[in-house]
Amino acid sequence: MLAEIARTNVTDIVKCGIGSDFMRSIIAIEQIAKVDPAVSVPIDIQITLVNTILMKLGTEEQKRMYLPRLANDTIGAFALSEPTSGSDAFAMKTLAKKDGSDYILNGTKMWISSAGIAGLFIVMANADPSKGYKGITCFIVERDSPGLTVGKPEIKLGICASGTHPVHFDNVRVPEISILGEVGQGYKIVAGSLNEGRIGIAAQQLGIAQGCLDATVPYTLERIQFKQPIFNFQGLQYQIAKIATHIECARLLTYNAARLVESKTDFLKQASMAKYYSAEVAQHTCTKCIDWLGGVGFTKAFIQEKMYRDCKIGSIYEGTYNIQMNTIAKCIEKEYKNM
Repeated sequence: MLAEIARTNVTDIVKCGIGSDFMRSIIAIEQIAKVDPAVSVPIDIQITLVNTILMKLGTEEQKRMYLPRLANDTIGAFALSEPTSGSDAFAMKTLAKKDGSDYILNGTKMWISSAGIAGLFIVMANADPSKGYKGITCFIVERDSPGLTVGKPEIKLGICASGTHPVHFDNVRVPEISILGEVGQGYKIVAGSLNEGRIGIAAQQLGIAQGCLDATVPYTLERIQFKQPIFNFQGLQYQIAKIATHIECARLLTYNAARLVESKTDFLKQASMAKYYSAEVAQHTCTKCIDWLGGVGFTKAFIQEKMYRDCKIGSIYEGTYNIQMNTIAKCIEKEYKNM
């Protein structure tokens, strides 16, 4: 039933032409995540990271070469995190050494979503370590490049249908024309792209919360205890009403952040707020839904158990809770200092 609802809603979004491409994408991610959050992951990465970066910074030749493939038969992956570089993304160790008209990449990336099926990687590597993070450069790397290998998939708590792998670069040669943007401008690409990506994750977490609630409330209307549906008990009604309100607040935060992207207005604070709050709401919703189901909610026979495992990643990837709090606080500080 949920799958049919999601499929219908996504089709309706496309037909009615809601908002811009970005807004439609955010809504579609929410609808898909209602059914399976893992399926929304490669879609989110493709839309908010890979395609967006290429469209904004790619040369005309790069766009002609890669965008048709990404729209038809190629999955893209975004390779940023490393074993010693997570929240501190600019501490990366992967290097890009100039060799004639090429660059030689060496290093290892970790936690790369879609790496197992990706045909194209957007890779961050430092082309001039003496300049610190200002040496970071963005490269387009084909999967079949000699020296590029994808490691074994991580065994994860949730989002299991979305593969997460390490990616190793052993003297991977890429031509200079594969640079996205300019040499040394990768840090700006990272900062800008992750901000939009956070709105996609907010939509995913919103979808998890709504999907879990949609799967649970009908049960409360059917489950009879003390000769009446458990939904009739005021204590449960208040809990459901509160959760539904939180979900609606998360939706408004998420859509507002997407609206600001459309209007080319600063959205840094709103994106972090949406991502942080939606992840909080998803975790709280899934926990309460399992509570309302009782014993059956603790079994794998019901989708709530899966949603509970899937939602946890929302507080970790594309910026942990603490990173979001730090970003929001910095924005508030700037606003008040400029008053």
